[in-house]
Amino acid sequence: MDKVSSSEEQPTAKISSIFIYPIKSCRGISVSQAPISLTVGDCRLIPYWTSSILSEVYEDGFRWDRQWLVVNSKGRAYTQRVEPKLALVEVELPKDAFIEGWEPTKSSYLVSETRAVDPKFAPGFKVMFSDGYPFLLISQRSLDALNELLKEPVPINRFRPNILVKGCEPFSEDLWKELRINMFKFQGVKLCSRCKVPTINQENGIAGSEPTETLKQFRSDKVLRPNKKQQGKVYFGQNLVCHESLAQGKGKTISVGDCVYVFSKASSVAEATA
Repeated sequence: MDKVSSSEEQPTAKISSIFIYPIKSCRGISVSQAPISLTVGDCRLIPYWTSSILSEVYEDGFRWDRQWLVVNSKGRAYTQRVEPKLALVEVELPKDAFIEGWEPTKSSYLVSETRAVDPKFAPGFKVMFSDGYPFLLISQRSLDALNELLKEPVPINRFRPNILVKGCEPFSEDLWKELRINMFKFQGVKLCSRCKVPTINQENGIAGSEPTETLKQFRSDKVLRPNKKQQGKVYFGQNLVCHESLAQGKGKTISVGDCVYVFSKASSVAEATA
């Protein structure tokens, strides 16, 4: 891992968009700022495929992100992998919900179910219904590089990131290990391996073969990590966890326009955790 000189703390990138997905697999909400949640308390831990009890639960991520989940009559989860038309479901929250300190009314129904992040990559962190990690970051230049190879360009909503950044080189986020945004310290823990969701057009809920077929040509483990164990995966984006906030009291939000400072990087994408 290479350390990056921070003597002058030059930003590496800047946040251009923030997205929250209150209901897993439904449409996201683009917001100008979002509070980060890290809570401790006594509650049930019920991943949507198992049930168990934990006495102490830590939940990390943007507040309201993947807080709810659609289930069928048998209580089994519905996601776009099962029902692509979920992409058409629009979600609304009160406009004040993304202001730090806002609380729902006592009559609101909220869940308190969480599940653990893979301890191999981020021990001690938990999420609500995110697939794996609290935050997904992608750079605009990475999307641009992909779109240059596609016959029909795709928008960023195919990849459902939380944080979109601009101002850095394509796929430079692959290497980011230690970074700071506003008063938060983040760690890049794992390249994001993609499921079938990026092949689903988020405007009509219809699945195709792209952009995954094109990604296989230059973003597969065979191409990026030829000397590692091959699993037939393609990668696009960097999964993050938030280690701590340097803010005292209020100020636990990040906003569009915030700078991203990178303090250490993997030496190459082949050495990045995936």
